[in-house]
Amino acid sequence: MRNTMLFYSLLFICSSAIFGQDDLMEELNLETKKIVTFNLPAFKAMKIGNLQSTKVGGKGDLYLYVSHRFGPLKDGFDTFFGLDNANTKIQLAYSFWEGIQLSISRESYNRTLAGALKFLLAKQSNKFPLTIAGYSTININTLLDENNFPELKSSDRFSYANQLLISRRFSENFSFELAPSYVRQNVQNLNIVSEARHNQFAMGFGGRVKMSKRMSLNAEYIYNLSRPENSPFSDAFAVGVDIETGGHVFQLLFTNAQSTNEPAFISYAEGDVVFGFNIVRVF
Repeated sequence: MRNTMLFYSLLFICSSAIFGQDDLMEELNLETKKIVTFNLPAFKAMKIGNLQSTKVGGKGDLYLYVSHRFGPLKDGFDTFFGLDNANTKIQLAYSFWEGIQLSISRESYNRTLAGALKFLLAKQSNKFPLTIAGYSTININTLLDENNFPELKSSDRFSYANQLLISRRFSENFSFELAPSYVRQNVQNLNIVSEARHNQFAMGFGGRVKMSKRMSLNAEYIYNLSRPENSPFSDAFAVGVDIETGGHVFQLLFTNAQSTNEPAFISYAEGDVVFGFNIVRVF
Protein backbone atom coordinates (compact mmCIF):
# COMPACT_ATOMS: atom_id res chain seq x y z
CA MET A 1 0.00 0.00 0.00
CA ARG A 2 2.77 2.38 0.94
CA ASN A 3 4.61 1.62 -2.35
CA THR A 4 1.44 2.30 -4.31
CA MET A 5 0.97 5.71 -2.69
CA LEU A 6 4.61 6.54 -3.34
CA PHE A 7 4.21 5.60 -7.00
CA TYR A 8 1.14 7.82 -7.46
CA SER A 9 2.84 10.69 -5.67
CA LEU A 10 5.85 10.52 -7.98
CA LEU A 11 3.55 10.29 -11.01
CA PHE A 12 1.65 13.39 -9.87
CA ILE A 13 4.87 15.37 -9.33
CA CYS A 14 6.27 14.40 -12.77
CA SER A 15 3.00 15.27 -14.50
CA SER A 16 2.87 18.66 -12.81
CA ALA A 17 6.46 19.38 -13.87
CA ILE A 18 5.72 18.41 -17.48
CA PHE A 19 2.56 20.51 -17.71
CA GLY A 20 4.39 23.37 -15.99
CA GLN A 21 7.12 23.26 -18.64
CA ASP A 22 4.48 23.27 -21.39
CA ASP A 23 2.82 26.33 -19.85
CA LEU A 24 6.21 28.05 -19.55
CA MET A 25 7.10 27.28 -23.20
CA GLU A 26 3.72 28.55 -24.36
CA GLU A 27 4.19 31.76 -22.39
CA LEU A 28 7.68 32.24 -23.83
CA ASN A 29 6.36 31.69 -27.37
CA LEU A 30 3.66 34.31 -26.81
CA GLU A 31 6.23 36.80 -25.52
CA THR A 32 8.49 36.09 -28.51
CA LYS A 33 5.65 36.81 -30.92
CA LYS A 34 5.15 40.22 -29.29
CA ILE A 35 8.77 41.25 -29.93
CA VAL A 36 9.17 43.56 -32.96
CA THR A 37 12.28 42.84 -35.04
CA PHE A 38 13.25 45.39 -37.71
CA ASN A 39 14.59 44.46 -41.14
CA LEU A 40 17.89 45.80 -42.44
CA PRO A 41 17.56 49.08 -44.41
CA ALA A 42 16.44 48.70 -48.02
CA PHE A 43 19.20 51.03 -49.30
CA LYS A 44 22.77 51.76 -48.21
CA ALA A 45 22.75 55.46 -49.12
CA MET A 46 20.28 58.32 -48.73
CA LYS A 47 19.85 58.35 -52.52
CA ILE A 48 19.29 55.58 -55.05
CA GLY A 49 20.93 57.73 -57.71
CA ASN A 50 19.22 61.11 -57.91
CA LEU A 51 16.04 59.90 -56.21
CA GLN A 52 15.86 59.97 -52.42
CA SER A 53 15.79 56.57 -50.71
CA THR A 54 14.00 55.76 -47.44
CA LYS A 55 17.29 55.77 -45.52
CA VAL A 56 17.44 58.38 -42.72
CA GLY A 57 20.57 58.88 -40.65
CA GLY A 58 20.59 57.94 -36.98
CA LYS A 59 20.62 60.55 -34.22
CA GLY A 60 23.96 62.38 -34.14
CA ASP A 61 25.07 61.16 -37.61
CA LEU A 62 26.60 63.77 -39.91
CA TYR A 63 26.64 62.98 -43.64
CA LEU A 64 28.71 64.74 -46.28
CA TYR A 65 27.43 64.27 -49.85
CA VAL A 66 29.52 65.37 -52.84
CA SER A 67 27.79 64.96 -56.20
CA HIS A 68 29.20 65.50 -59.70
CA ARG A 69 27.32 65.38 -63.00
CA PHE A 70 29.47 65.84 -66.07
CA GLY A 71 28.53 66.99 -69.58
CA PRO A 72 26.71 64.92 -72.24
CA LEU A 73 28.51 61.83 -73.48
CA LYS A 74 27.38 62.64 -77.02
CA ASP A 75 29.84 65.57 -77.21
CA GLY A 76 32.59 63.00 -77.65
CA PHE A 77 36.24 63.99 -77.62
CA ASP A 78 35.41 67.70 -77.90
CA THR A 79 34.68 67.68 -74.16
CA PHE A 80 36.31 64.30 -73.46
CA PHE A 81 32.84 62.75 -73.26
CA GLY A 82 31.60 65.46 -70.92
CA LEU A 83 34.42 65.34 -68.37
CA ASP A 84 35.46 68.91 -69.23
CA ASN A 85 32.14 70.15 -67.88
CA ALA A 86 30.75 69.46 -64.43
CA ASN A 87 27.89 70.37 -62.15
CA THR A 88 28.86 70.02 -58.49
CA LYS A 89 26.74 69.81 -55.36
CA ILE A 90 27.94 69.72 -51.76
CA GLN A 91 25.45 68.74 -49.08
CA LEU A 92 25.60 68.36 -45.30
CA ALA A 93 22.90 66.33 -43.54
CA TYR A 94 22.55 65.92 -39.78
CA SER A 95 20.06 64.16 -37.51
CA PHE A 96 19.38 66.11 -34.32
CA TRP A 97 16.67 63.62 -33.36
CA GLU A 98 16.16 59.95 -34.16
CA GLY A 99 14.34 59.56 -37.47
CA ILE A 100 14.52 63.26 -38.41
CA GLN A 101 17.26 64.59 -40.70
CA LEU A 102 17.97 68.17 -41.79
CA SER A 103 20.26 69.15 -44.66
CA ILE A 104 21.66 72.18 -46.47
CA SER A 105 23.36 72.22 -49.87
CA ARG A 106 24.83 74.33 -52.62
CA GLU A 107 24.73 73.24 -56.27
CA SER A 108 26.42 74.94 -59.21
CA TYR A 109 23.38 74.19 -61.44
CA ASN A 110 21.55 77.56 -61.38
CA ARG A 111 23.72 78.36 -58.31
CA THR A 112 21.06 76.74 -56.19
CA LEU A 113 20.84 76.91 -52.41
CA ALA A 114 18.64 74.25 -50.82
CA GLY A 115 17.39 73.13 -47.46
CA ALA A 116 15.64 69.81 -46.83
CA LEU A 117 13.84 67.83 -44.16
CA LYS A 118 13.62 64.04 -44.18
CA PHE A 119 11.71 62.07 -41.58
CA LEU A 120 11.01 58.41 -40.92
CA LEU A 121 7.35 57.45 -40.54
CA ALA A 122 7.57 53.64 -40.31
CA LYS A 123 10.21 50.90 -40.47
CA GLN A 124 9.84 47.50 -42.09
CA SER A 125 9.61 44.75 -39.49
CA ASN A 126 8.02 41.41 -38.74
CA LYS A 127 4.90 43.44 -37.86
CA PHE A 128 4.86 45.91 -40.77
CA PRO A 129 5.85 45.23 -44.42
CA LEU A 130 7.14 48.67 -45.49
CA THR A 131 9.56 51.45 -44.66
CA ILE A 132 7.94 54.87 -45.15
CA ALA A 133 9.65 58.26 -45.07
CA GLY A 134 8.70 61.82 -45.97
CA TYR A 135 10.93 64.34 -47.75
CA SER A 136 10.52 68.09 -48.32
CA THR A 137 12.94 70.54 -49.88
CA ILE A 138 13.08 74.26 -50.67
CA ASN A 139 15.38 75.43 -53.49
CA ILE A 140 16.50 78.99 -54.27
CA ASN A 141 17.73 79.77 -57.78
CA THR A 142 20.28 82.54 -57.20
CA LEU A 143 21.19 82.71 -60.90
CA LEU A 144 17.96 84.55 -61.80
CA ASP A 145 18.98 88.16 -62.45
CA GLU A 146 16.68 91.15 -62.01
CA ASN A 147 18.52 92.88 -64.86
CA ASN A 148 17.32 90.15 -67.24
CA PHE A 149 13.92 89.80 -65.55
CA PRO A 150 12.86 93.31 -64.44
CA GLU A 151 9.58 92.07 -62.93
CA LEU A 152 11.31 89.36 -60.92
CA LYS A 153 10.06 88.91 -57.37
CA SER A 154 12.01 87.28 -54.56
CA SER A 155 9.46 84.45 -54.40
CA ASP A 156 10.09 83.67 -58.08
CA ARG A 157 13.48 82.24 -57.17
CA PHE A 158 11.89 79.48 -55.06
CA SER A 159 10.91 75.95 -56.03
CA TYR A 160 9.71 73.13 -53.80
CA ALA A 161 9.37 69.37 -53.76
CA ASN A 162 7.50 67.03 -51.44
CA GLN A 163 7.82 63.25 -51.63
CA LEU A 164 6.41 60.22 -49.88
CA LEU A 165 9.04 57.46 -50.02
CA ILE A 166 7.77 53.88 -49.68
CA SER A 167 10.20 50.95 -49.84
CA ARG A 168 10.29 47.25 -49.12
CA ARG A 169 13.24 44.92 -48.79
CA PHE A 170 11.81 41.82 -50.47
CA SER A 171 14.87 39.68 -49.82
CA GLU A 172 18.48 39.96 -48.74
CA ASN A 173 19.41 40.96 -52.30
CA PHE A 174 16.45 42.96 -53.65
CA SER A 175 14.77 46.20 -52.54
CA PHE A 176 12.21 48.40 -54.32
CA GLU A 177 10.79 51.88 -53.76
CA LEU A 178 7.86 54.03 -54.89
CA ALA A 179 8.06 57.81 -54.58
CA PRO A 180 4.90 59.82 -55.33
CA SER A 181 6.11 63.40 -55.70
CA TYR A 182 4.81 66.96 -55.91
CA VAL A 183 6.89 69.80 -57.35
CA ARG A 184 6.13 73.52 -57.32
CA GLN A 185 8.00 75.87 -59.67
CA ASN A 186 7.21 79.52 -58.91
CA VAL A 187 8.53 80.75 -62.25
CA GLN A 188 8.99 79.09 -65.63
CA ASN A 189 10.69 80.37 -68.77
CA LEU A 190 8.01 80.47 -71.50
CA ASN A 191 10.77 80.85 -74.09
CA ILE A 192 11.65 77.22 -73.32
CA VAL A 193 8.35 75.64 -72.27
CA SER A 194 5.16 76.27 -74.25
CA GLU A 195 2.95 76.63 -71.19
CA ALA A 196 3.50 77.20 -67.49
CA ARG A 197 2.98 74.16 -65.28
CA HIS A 198 3.77 75.54 -61.85
CA ASN A 199 2.38 72.50 -60.04
CA GLN A 200 3.63 69.13 -61.20
CA PHE A 201 3.02 65.59 -60.04
CA ALA A 202 5.37 62.67 -60.63
CA MET A 203 5.84 59.04 -59.65
CA GLY A 204 9.32 57.73 -58.94
CA PHE A 205 10.39 54.10 -59.10
CA GLY A 206 13.71 52.79 -57.81
CA GLY A 207 15.37 49.52 -56.97
CA ARG A 208 18.54 47.94 -55.64
CA VAL A 209 20.00 44.52 -56.41
CA LYS A 210 22.83 43.41 -54.14
CA MET A 211 25.68 41.96 -56.20
CA SER A 212 28.15 41.24 -53.39
CA LYS A 213 28.80 42.17 -49.76
CA ARG A 214 29.95 45.68 -50.73
CA MET A 215 28.44 46.30 -54.17
CA SER A 216 24.93 46.75 -55.55
CA LEU A 217 23.26 47.68 -58.86
CA ASN A 218 20.79 50.58 -58.60
CA ALA A 219 18.22 51.95 -61.07
CA GLU A 220 15.47 54.57 -60.97
CA TYR A 221 12.89 56.27 -63.19
CA ILE A 222 10.73 59.31 -62.43
CA TYR A 223 7.60 59.67 -64.55
CA ASN A 224 6.34 63.27 -64.68
CA LEU A 225 2.54 63.14 -64.92
CA SER A 226 2.17 66.90 -65.59
CA ARG A 227 4.62 67.52 -68.43
CA PRO A 228 3.15 68.95 -71.69
CA GLU A 229 3.48 66.69 -74.72
CA ASN A 230 5.71 69.14 -76.63
CA SER A 231 8.04 69.79 -73.67
CA PRO A 232 11.77 69.77 -74.52
CA PHE A 233 12.46 67.96 -71.24
CA SER A 234 12.38 64.25 -70.44
CA ASP A 235 11.54 61.94 -67.57
CA ALA A 236 14.60 61.51 -65.37
CA PHE A 237 16.36 58.18 -64.96
CA ALA A 238 19.60 56.84 -63.53
CA VAL A 239 21.45 53.52 -63.60
CA GLY A 240 24.55 52.85 -61.55
CA VAL A 241 26.44 50.93 -58.90
CA ASP A 242 27.02 51.48 -55.19
CA ILE A 243 30.43 50.56 -53.78
CA GLU A 244 30.73 50.55 -49.98
CA THR A 245 34.17 50.98 -48.41
CA GLY A 246 33.79 51.32 -44.65
CA GLY A 247 32.65 54.86 -43.85
CA HIS A 248 32.26 55.79 -47.55
CA VAL A 249 29.74 54.88 -50.23
CA PHE A 250 30.69 55.59 -53.84
CA GLN A 251 27.82 55.81 -56.31
CA LEU A 252 28.84 55.70 -59.98
CA LEU A 253 25.97 56.30 -62.38
CA PHE A 254 24.67 57.32 -65.79
CA THR A 255 21.70 59.69 -65.87
CA ASN A 256 19.93 62.17 -68.14
CA ALA A 257 19.71 64.90 -65.48
CA GLN A 258 22.38 67.51 -64.79
CA SER A 259 20.90 68.63 -61.48
CA THR A 260 20.61 66.44 -58.38
CA ASN A 261 17.97 68.67 -56.75
CA GLU A 262 14.43 67.25 -56.86
CA PRO A 263 12.56 70.26 -58.34
CA ALA A 264 15.12 70.47 -61.15
CA PHE A 265 15.60 66.85 -62.22
CA ILE A 266 11.90 65.98 -61.89
CA SER A 267 10.96 69.01 -64.05
CA TYR A 268 13.98 69.68 -66.26
CA ALA A 269 15.88 66.49 -67.11
CA GLU A 270 17.59 67.38 -70.40
CA GLY A 271 17.50 63.93 -71.97
CA ASP A 272 21.21 63.68 -72.88
CA VAL A 273 22.99 60.92 -70.97
CA VAL A 274 25.81 62.04 -68.66
CA PHE A 275 28.20 60.26 -66.35
CA GLY A 276 28.21 61.21 -62.69
CA PHE A 277 28.98 60.10 -59.18
CA ASN A 278 28.04 60.66 -55.54
CA ILE A 279 30.52 60.29 -52.69
CA VAL A 280 28.94 59.76 -49.27
CA ARG A 281 30.84 60.04 -46.01
CA VAL A 282 29.33 59.57 -42.56
CA PHE A 283 30.94 60.99 -39.41
